[in-house]
Amino acid sequence: MPAGSLLAAHDLRKTYGPTPALDGASFSVHPGEVVAVMGPSGSGKSTLLHCLAGIITPDSGTITYDGRELSAMSDAERSALRRSDFGFVFQFGQLVPELTCTENVALPLRLNGIRRKDAERTALAWMERLEVEDIGTKRPGEVSGGQGQRVAVARALAASPKVIFADEPTGALDSLNGERVMQLLTEAARSANVAVVLVTHEARVAAYSDRDITVRDGRATDLEHTP
Repeated sequence: MPAGSLLAAHDLRKTYGPTPALDGASFSVHPGEVVAVMGPSGSGKSTLLHCLAGIITPDSGTITYDGRELSAMSDAERSALRRSDFGFVFQFGQLVPELTCTENVALPLRLNGIRRKDAERTALAWMERLEVEDIGTKRPGEVSGGQGQRVAVARALAASPKVIFADEPTGALDSLNGERVMQLLTEAARSANVAVVLVTHEARVAAYSDRDITVRDGRATDLEHTP
């Protein structure tokens, strides 16, 4: 594991049928660092993210998080890790439609056993930071795409994770809303010393990162990036 890394992968390989999705990919991220994972469609960047998050298991290679190897953990341990230490932001938010926006943000805390009142107090504080405190009582279907994605970012941050995995977080937004979501996500993550692994194919989104990783044909190339 590279010195100072919070999360690191070495020589990851993953094949679906005859097609290799990852072919020797390596990756690392430090605490509080924003890393953009870039590459064309089908290059393996989403597979890399899902392996790093413990959602799928690579065929070979190692992934180490905070000194622990993910492959040595049970499914239950990896699930617990995703509730406590990892946050997620997806392209379409994936909010629970039956819950209000405040309840969506509070959901990870509730799943971790936090009392409803305390969970919603924390949720509202994050919603205020993400500039969506005024839609707390609305349901996801009643808000705009940009507002919904900010709610998703607040949800990802609410449980005080150490790493946020963001998979095309602005892909469903117009450029103005996408820029604001990225500003708020990266500012909030850096202030809380949360690492961000950001999958994107857009240069303007990757510009918010500290460093770029390019994935092509299942291999990762680490590029220095100056904001």
